Amino acid sequence: MKVRNLALGIAAAMLVPAAAHAQEVVLKVAHFLPPVSPAHTKFITPWCDKVAAESQGKIKCQLYPAMQLGGTPPQLLNQVRDGVADIVWTLPGYTPGRFPVSEVFELPFVATTPEATSRALWDFVQKNAMSEFAGMKPLATWVPGPYVFHFRDKQVKTLEDLKGMKVRAPSRLGNRMLTALGATPVGMPVPQMAESLSKGVIEAGMIPWEVVPSTKTHELTRFHAEASDHNAILTSTMVFVMNQKKYDSLPPELKKVIDNNSGREVSAWVSTQFKDADTAGREATAARGNTIYAIAPAELARWRTATQEVDDEWMKEVAAKGVDGKKMYDEAAALVKQYSK
Repeated sequence: MKVRNLALGIAAAMLVPAAAHAQEVVLKVAHFLPPVSPAHTKFITPWCDKVAAESQGKIKCQLYPAMQLGGTPPQLLNQVRDGVADIVWTLPGYTPGRFPVSEVFELPFVATTPEATSRALWDFVQKNAMSEFAGMKPLATWVPGPYVFHFRDKQVKTLEDLKGMKVRAPSRLGNRMLTALGATPVGMPVPQMAESLSKGVIEAGMIPWEVVPSTKTHELTRFHAEASDHNAILTSTMVFVMNQKKYDSLPPELKKVIDNNSGREVSAWVSTQFKDADTAGREATAARGNTIYAIAPAELARWRTATQEVDDEWMKEVAAKGVDGKKMYDEAAALVKQYSK
């Protein structure tokens, strides 16, 4: 009897590590920038560390930066929806037409500060655009800092200076804005921008300051134009989304950990990490002796007038899909104003 009990005890002891291991959840987290990028070091890695700590090690991340799971940046949303990745960070603007309602935040001069606009975006998506996230669970939705014009070798101060220039933008609405301003838009994901600037395929790019160091944009351009008022000339929406089935498969206590690290305030927190990196990117650019300047207020007013047609066209497009575009625009603007106070 003693031998039998001892054997049972040993067998039970051997099962404990296996049971503990079975409770662990490994999340494959993918994105398109290198591991030195602020998105990776200041947002994704800390987020993963936090959920690991709060789950007492039961949730772990395997990080796949720079498209290490294969594919291209526009395919990230399909990868997370289909379970190739469990969580991805990406830009909806890389898949034109897939987020027709929530892209209202990508219209010219809608965004203010990253924190205010990110809180507004989360609320707006939860109320008006969850159908755009079929198969995915939003963990955070935010905007980075304002997009800045980075010019290779020409200082652009007016619409006339910009006319005909080949400029990279992050989204279809960004492309439309450039067209309205008289430039020639060239669409591409940000990892392709450095080579295109280097070879002269494009004469300028629009990206926020935080992306500048990791893409070496400050080494490839000399002039950098910002807005002179509170509203960003342009921004892009960003999403951190989880495969819905993966989330649904979690036990309640681990769902709670994910839920506690999702939502409006997490979205605002992520945007502050990008904002801090904006400062570093701007300082790195200034340290090279590049010229950083603001478009004069009177001139910027001309740019606002010129881009009004982009707003109007977007409203007509969503109206054709049965959505009240004017109502959505007004609601987005009101939310941004609410959180900007």
